[in-house]
Amino acid sequence: MVDDKNTTAGKRESVFRRLYVGTGAFDVVGARKRWYIFFGALVLVCIASMGIKGFNFGIDFEGGTQIQLPANGKNGQITEEQAKKSFADALGKPADEAQKVGSGVSSTIQLRSDTLDAAEVARVKQALFEELGPIGTSGQPSVQAISDSAVSASWGGEISRQALIALGVFLLAVTLFLALYFDVRMAAAALVSLLHDIVVTAGVYSLIGFEVTPATVIGLLTILGFSLYDTVVVFDKVRENTRGLLGLTRRTYGEAANLALNQTLMRSFNTALIAMLPILGLLVVGYVLLGSGTLQDLALVQLTGTLVGVLSSVALATPLLVDFKMRDPKYRQQADRVASRRANQARKAAERADDDFDPTDEDALEAELRKEKAYAAAASVPARNQKATKGRPSGKRKR
Repeated sequence: MVDDKNTTAGKRESVFRRLYVGTGAFDVVGARKRWYIFFGALVLVCIASMGIKGFNFGIDFEGGTQIQLPANGKNGQITEEQAKKSFADALGKPADEAQKVGSGVSSTIQLRSDTLDAAEVARVKQALFEELGPIGTSGQPSVQAISDSAVSASWGGEISRQALIALGVFLLAVTLFLALYFDVRMAAAALVSLLHDIVVTAGVYSLIGFEVTPATVIGLLTILGFSLYDTVVVFDKVRENTRGLLGLTRRTYGEAANLALNQTLMRSFNTALIAMLPILGLLVVGYVLLGSGTLQDLALVQLTGTLVGVLSSVALATPLLVDFKMRDPKYRQQADRVASRRANQARKAAERADDDFDPTDEDALEAELRKEKAYAAAASVPARNQKATKGRPSGKRKR
């Protein structure tokens, strides 16, 4: 049992060491067809969810009425359930959303619903005042402590339109930069990976039902930079490893790209981990402690996009680049030369292995080795110094 555990621990340590050193032990490019199936299925699920289920748009996109009241009432702290019950008692229909914002005595309850007229707003305020008694700045329950605001759907539409324009400009600028800095094939692979991150992140929001707010749009545009950064790091190493490759026969373009991917794999994971730490801090401190829904929306989309971005930059962008490159006849011919060289080496090794050695030849070889060892031992003995013997006495005494 001890030996088995030690063997397992040694294998585990070896895997982590290979991951850290980056010796090409993980054949990501070789298994690219499996990754294509995985990413393709993921994109199809996300597109289907967006088409069938749609998004949970916030009040900023759909429009409506927001009613806000202090969370400190005449009977203690007011909960979201109590506020929603009072809303339903007043209008006979529940509020779309109730959220507590802030903490302590400064916390508030926000109720969101579809657009209400002045009479409906007045009934809701009166019900909230009578049942919960929110305490205003005077320290006494007051109906003036309850405020309302109307949000137009056109504002959310304007935000969406501006976000789409910004996204289009960003993608165009990224494509031009990568085409000039690297080449067209690398730009195409990075662009496909970037579009994948957008679709999957939006699909996750649709699947789980996260509320889409302006903060979500801002966070979505933010994660694109992180995804692109990780892809550029990997591509830069690929370019370094494949410089002058067409004149060599040691490895193919796919093997060189996979080696570059392994060499930057640990860096990609560490970068993603470091990036997620402040995002988790934003989520915990901003939402759990401060109760800010805006910070929650921003942290959720950044956390989702970071995970999706690092996965696509590792397992999608580089395999796509290899497939794009291998469409070039020059790289296919170089791969054929590599395969031919390896076949010749394998044939020669097989011929040497098939040679039968005569026992007499083995004895002669051992005798020759013994002679060489004897000669080496004799050569290691220092020669007699002639100068030292020149001054020695001859043994005869002078008379």
